[in-house]
Amino acid sequence: MNFKDKKILITGATGGIGNCLVEKFYELGGTIVATGTREEKLKELKNKYPKIHIEKFKLDEHGKIESFIEKIYNEVNGLDILINNAGITLDNLSIRLSDENWKKVLDINLTSTFLMCKYAIKKMLKNKNGKIINITSIVGHTGNLGQSNYSASKAGIIGFSKSLAIEYARKNININCVSPGFIKTEMTDKINEEFKKNLISKIPSGVLGTGEDVSNCVAFLASDLAKYINGETIHVNGGMYMS
Repeated sequence: MNFKDKKILITGATGGIGNCLVEKFYELGGTIVATGTREEKLKELKNKYPKIHIEKFKLDEHGKIESFIEKIYNEVNGLDILINNAGITLDNLSIRLSDENWKKVLDINLTSTFLMCKYAIKKMLKNKNGKIINITSIVGHTGNLGQSNYSASKAGIIGFSKSLAIEYARKNININCVSPGFIKTEMTDKINEEFKKNLISKIPSGVLGTGEDVSNCVAFLASDLAKYINGETIHVNGGMYMS
């Protein structure tokens, strides 16, 4: 796979999976715009991958998303691939979950992802070509204790991605999802060993996934090898959930 001359926008680039996405597409020759909210982490990415473009942006500022997409489009002279990876968790049991934390997770994870797709598609229609990959989660299919808001947001992404895929397939725009299971990150490194062992015992492959497992799948969907795949969700979870 080669992404030379492809303009790629990656949200949530400063997290564990986001880092791996930047690394993968950098290795494959893409022109990358990496976005996130942590300026220091973005600068670290820029130092590691000097040719990338970095942009600090808060996705909950919905009214600014259209102009943000316009800015990126003009900055790199196009937009071929959008990877929506940004997301947050604010966990609690449903009866203890505040209205504010329900809304905040839905606003950032679901509404922002939809708006990023909406305005990116407007640009992709000009070229009659484009790829969008939305990063969802295993809990969007299974649910999870204390994550009713997060589960709803990820299930919602899967639902609207199917609708967008139907709407724009004839315009040569592919919209798909990648649904990671439990992935080894800085956060999972801090989990109690006994809890981690119990978690791994539920994964048929017997190991946590890696960010590279996810980025490999995303790169495939972003490539011409996947041109006849549309509206699908590919699970990267070691067999923990099978649809």
